[in-house]
Amino acid sequence: MTTPSDSPSLPRAIIDLAALRHNVARLVQLAAPAEVMLAVKANAYGHGLLPVARAGLEAGATSLAVLEIPAGLLLRDAGITVPLLAWLHGPQTDFQAGIEADIELGISALWQLDAIESAAANRPAVIHLKVDTGLSRNGASLEDWPALVDAALALQEAGVVRIRAAWSHLADASIADDEAALAEFERAVAVARERGAEFEILHLAASSAGIRMPEARFDLVRFGIAAYGISPFDDTSGAELGLVPVMRLEAPVTEVHLDGTTRTRLAIGFGDGVPTLGVAKASVFLNGARRPIVDIGVDTTVIDSGNDRVRVGDTAVVFGPGLDGEPTAEKWADWAETIGDEMVTGVMPRVQRVYVG
Repeated sequence: MTTPSDSPSLPRAIIDLAALRHNVARLVQLAAPAEVMLAVKANAYGHGLLPVARAGLEAGATSLAVLEIPAGLLLRDAGITVPLLAWLHGPQTDFQAGIEADIELGISALWQLDAIESAAANRPAVIHLKVDTGLSRNGASLEDWPALVDAALALQEAGVVRIRAAWSHLADASIADDEAALAEFERAVAVARERGAEFEILHLAASSAGIRMPEARFDLVRFGIAAYGISPFDDTSGAELGLVPVMRLEAPVTEVHLDGTTRTRLAIGFGDGVPTLGVAKASVFLNGARRPIVDIGVDTTVIDSGNDRVRVGDTAVVFGPGLDGEPTAEKWADWAETIGDEMVTGVMPRVQRVYVG
């Protein structure tokens, strides 16, 4: 067993806010003249809600997608005043709190309009009417869409809501699927306008279509994973898109055993978000070289560090930007047969976030 060096004793996720600002600025330039809504759902994909929201707005995003009302309330309490969109609602959703905090609401069903009417807020709810164009993540079906539009128009006439937008999500399964969904969206908008709806903005594209499908950008693009430096595509890396990964996941060496080959234990495991699927292919970066993983436990990972000198307290990089030879989150996603979104969002809250840049 070697002696410890001066290093953190727990895993850390280093969040590079300069990289985030770089990515958002690049996406803002790409999407123009459409505006950029930065998606900060799931605690900003595991990167930290408030620091990411502030950095993204500094870089040119003009609004934020928060998924649920409580996250929007956190942002409002922190002094953020830009438009916020929340669209994941359940029977217990506090619509009154959201409306009075000026959180705009994605609306997919008649029961949500009924709940807004019952909330009796002191101001009209600003709503984005959502139609399902094939993803089935929520949104009114094409059959239910006219009734949803009519109900929203009636509440607007009564002063209960203000209809701001029509929107949808793309499945991003293929270019052909997205083109078909775009046509469905345009037909739904036309139907709504025929019934008397007027929309201030239309939005459909997220990261994938926002990058590769200019005709789907409309007035606003909701950029999510691309802003965090991870590609939304299987055939192109974030680096090839000019994006920089924002998260660097590090873990210290806690034990070194010399028994022919050097078995080195790291203070990180699947309880911290390191996937066990694909472990036979996986490696970490330690002291200038890739080290294969032998085993992953709840809070420890064992690697084979060969004959190289390793000390307790040395720092291994599980994933990062890839500039020094370390694996990226995208590479880990390949090993684990998942997507980069899951890699960064899956880093557990008990892993300390350290902000730089």
